[in-house]
Formats: sequence, structure tokens, C-alpha cells
Amino acid sequence: MPLILIVDDEETILELISFTLLKEGFQVEMAMDGNEALQKAENLRPDLVVLDWMLPGMDGLEVCRKIRRNETIADLPVIMLTARGEEVDKIIGLELGADDYVTKPFSPRELVARIRAQLRSHQAKDHVPKESGKVIKQGIFYLDAERYIVKKNNTPLELSPREFELLFLLTANPGRVYRRDEILNKVWGYDYPADTRTVDVHVRYLRQKIEDDANNPEYLLTVRGVGYKFKEQAI
Repeated sequence: MPLILIVDDEETILELISFTLLKEGFQVEMAMDGNEALQKAENLRPDLVVLDWMLPGMDGLEVCRKIRRNETIADLPVIMLTARGEEVDKIIGLELGADDYVTKPFSPRELVARIRAQLRSHQAKDHVPKESGKVIKQGIFYLDAERYIVKKNNTPLELSPREFELLFLLTANPGRVYRRDEILNKVWGYDYPADTRTVDVHVRYLRQKIEDDANNPEYLLTVRGVGYKFKEQAI
């Protein structure tokens, strides 16, 4: 049974999530501040962390940052739980390595669905490379799926695992338009109607890393009313 670490400084939230997850067959561990959360993440090696943004001492963003910098737990899936619903806040969380976010007040059933989706995605990390081998060379871009390496003009780019998987999917099939719900299913593993804004936020931040001008993208293009595609590059 997967072990889920829940981190929140509100006992009522901890009890609600814990009760829901236990009923769904998960194992649960809890923490009420950032330092305790980081210690338990390192010692218990949970399968996933549900992490509140606002915590006493070390906040959730700092906990997430430290998880990503710790080689032993760097690939630990993190779902950020936050009352901050503005897009800029979500981008900050994704920038620091969160895999997903759920805004308070939240539906326990939706949280469970997102947890299951993250676990499926984590357990089958090679699902995106299956699209087209393990290495992609697309114009000035080079992607290595085994090492999660991306280069643009031979210059390494620092992408989160989720950003890499999104870029790999699109570059593996240049010119092909992917609907947002299709991207959610292939990259996040969602098999239920989810918030497609998750895709938009990731695309927006990914553009800041791969484009010369994120406001006028040359590679990762929007097909209005449909979704996204990667422009086929000349060899």
C-alpha cells in the first residue's frame, strides 16, 4: 500500500485527508511543520507528499525546494495544497518542483484522484519515451529520456521532470496537435476530467525556459481552441 505523507498545520485538514486516504487503502503519515515534513520525507521515503504552502517555520515552497535538491528523494511526487489560487502562485510552486497543486477548499475525492494519477505517472516514468525511443534530436533541441537531459544548441536547460515529459511528448511528434485533456492523460496520467489549466501553466513556464521570447513562441505553439504542438524543425 502506498505511503502518503500529509503536511499541514491545521489538524482538521490533516484529519480529513488522513480519513479519506485510509478509507481508500493508503498508508498515512502526518507532519505539521516544514522541518518535520522534510525529516519524515528523508527517513520514511513516502510514495508521495501532500504539502501545504503555508507552514510554520519552513514553508511548503522551501520544503519542496529542499526535496528536489536532495538526491535520495529528488523524484518524490509532490502535490501542493494551497489556499493561494492565483496563477502566479501556481507558477511559483511548479517552478520550485511541485508536480501538481490543489486549491483550498478542495474535494477529497479530487485529491485522491490526483494522488492516484501522480502515483501511476511516477511508477511508469517511461510512458512518454515510449512515444519515440529514448533520444530525440529535433532541430537545435536534444532530449535524452534516460537521463532527463535537454539541450538547446548544446546548452543544457534545467527542466523539472514534468516539464521534460511534456516537452518530450510534443517533440517526439512534431507538428501533431495535442488537446489539453490528451496531454493530461499522457503526461499526468489523469483519466478523469481534470483542470486543464494545469497544462497551460506548465506550458507557460516551459516557454520561459526554451523560447528566445516566451511572449512570441517559436517552438511550442498554441493551436487556439484545441491545444498545443511543437513546430517541426529543419535538420
